[in-house]
Amino acid sequence: MGKKVLVLGEMRDGALRNVSFEALAAGRTIANDGEVVGVLIGETVASQGQELIAYGADRVVVVEDEKLKHYSSDGFAQAFLAVVEAEGPEGIVFGHTALGKDLSPRIAGKLGSGLISDVTSLEGEGDDVVFVRPIYSGKAFEKKMVKEGIVFATIRPNNIAPLEKDASRSGKVITLSAEIKDLRTIIKDVVRKATEGVDLSEAKVVIAGGRGVKSEDGFKPLQELADVLGGAVGASRGACDAEYCDYSLQIGQTGKVVTPDLYIACGISGAIQHLAGMSNSKVIVAINKDPEANIFKVADYGIVGDLFEVIPLLTEEFKKLKVATS
Repeated sequence: MGKKVLVLGEMRDGALRNVSFEALAAGRTIANDGEVVGVLIGETVASQGQELIAYGADRVVVVEDEKLKHYSSDGFAQAFLAVVEAEGPEGIVFGHTALGKDLSPRIAGKLGSGLISDVTSLEGEGDDVVFVRPIYSGKAFEKKMVKEGIVFATIRPNNIAPLEKDASRSGKVITLSAEIKDLRTIIKDVVRKATEGVDLSEAKVVIAGGRGVKSEDGFKPLQELADVLGGAVGASRGACDAEYCDYSLQIGQTGKVVTPDLYIACGISGAIQHLAGMSNSKVIVAINKDPEANIFKVADYGIVGDLFEVIPLLTEEFKKLKVATS
């Protein structure tokens, strides 16, 4: 029997994040022959409704209010719970992002439901769907099923392939009125420390630097390579602690978790805390002067050498390849 599944479309800088489309694919698996309903929350977001439909939503419910211009757990929870009350879903899917990790426990608590967080894959479909998630910092995986109540899950970005976009799909985009009141936090403005460009948590290519970059300027060759590959720059905690870069770039157990197609670790020793944030990358390349560095144990390819010699060579070769294939 099919389920009605609500999928939260997450916005950033006026556009839908890719994890929203991945969440729709997960929602379709859970719904089986049921209905997938996209949810958009913000000040003016209705224009993004058709894109959710193109990626698999059957219809979209929009909650708009000037108090929802910036994310706050109070405001978004009130808006989303209003949609839940109107729709009565059997399933809910969020992205396992900063927003999703903050909002999902609050919603689950209000609904009295369980929550399966940080899902990396789904097996089966409908009532028999099994959620797979990493535990013990990625050293093992557990499988969970929901036997009763609302099926509520958050999915890790860059793990579940979105459905193919079909611009010919049609569906209704409706606006739901919700009273947003008694907000304990009012956000006036958001100042981003993160570098402009590709979102680190959703990047297909990540170039990460550790203490081996030696300085803030040491990240410049990494950024150049990332620009050539259309990727993002990340860092180990050691590099952040040494003030070579901002903590917004930190990857690891206490930073961001990334699962790109290609992860290039530059001057990173491979502490277990860092591996927890990147060990599930599809292809890992390690560059380090120390042949005994722990990072080589998880790398698919290793280069023993000075990153300041290797990275410029890689950058030039990738530039030539881009020219040859363009």
